Amino acid sequence: MVDTGLLERLKEAVKDAPDFPRPGILFKDIMPVFQNPTLVWDTCEALVHEVKKVGNPDVIIGIEARGFLIGPIMSMIMGIPFVAIRKKGKLPRECFSVKYEKEYGVDEFDMQKDALTPGQKVVVVDDLLATGGTLEAAAKLCDMAKATVITHCIMFELDFLKGRERLSHPVVSLVRY
Repeated sequence: MVDTGLLERLKEAVKDAPDFPRPGILFKDIMPVFQNPTLVWDTCEALVHEVKKVGNPDVIIGIEARGFLIGPIMSMIMGIPFVAIRKKGKLPRECFSVKYEKEYGVDEFDMQKDALTPGQKVVVVDDLLATGGTLEAAAKLCDMAKATVITHCIMFELDFLKGRERLSHPVVSLVRY
C-alpha cells in the first residue's frame, strides 16, 4: 500500500491546464512535481516498492521524455541499468522502430538494438497512462529485442481513457484520475 500522504502531495503538485494542447482537453501538468526534490525521490522510492511486488527487473526502460525524469532515479535505487526509448531519429546506431497512435496523432519510437539482451526482464516507465498507445509501442520494442516486460510503471493514470485495457502487461500506477 502506497503512503496516502505521498499520494496527496502528488495530487497537490499537479496543476490542471484547461484547453491544452487544444480546446476541450484538461491537461494534467506534472512538471511542478519536479520542483520538489523530496517529492521526486519519495515518488521514485514508492514506484520501486510497487515494482518489486510484481518482480525483480533486470533493466528499467524510460520513454522519452518524462520517463527520463524518473526512470534513471529508479534504476539507481534498484542498482540496475537504464535504457532509453526515444522519438524516431534521435538515437545513433541500429535501432528497432515502431509506429504508434497517441492521444493527438501518430508518432514513432526507436530503441537501440543492442540495448537489451534476449530474456531480460524489464519495467517500462513513463509519467502518464492515457490511451495506452505509448506504453503499447514501448512493449512492442521490448518484444522485438526478445525481452520480457514484467510491468508498466506510471506516476499518473487517467482511468476514464481506459488505457490499461489496451495493455497486455500489468500496470503499476500511483495516482489515478
